[in-house]
Amino acid sequence: MDEQYEGRLSFFDVRGLVPRPLTITVETTALTDETVTTVHERGLARLIHHQIDHLYGLLYSPREDRR
Repeated sequence: MDEQYEGRLSFFDVRGLVPRPLTITVETTALTDETVTTVHERGLARLIHHQIDHLYGLLYSPREDRR
């Protein structure tokens, strides 16, 4: 796991520490109907995980570490 600050582009000064995995495995479907599995690491894993959260309607705040 890695913990870094994330925020929203619409609120530049609002940020929170968000833990995310260092590796993420993503399964997608190609135009040929073939299932493709890819593994992403570090910064790209964080970015993809963040964007997948948006697809599910989640902002960073539910994942924010509230210690």
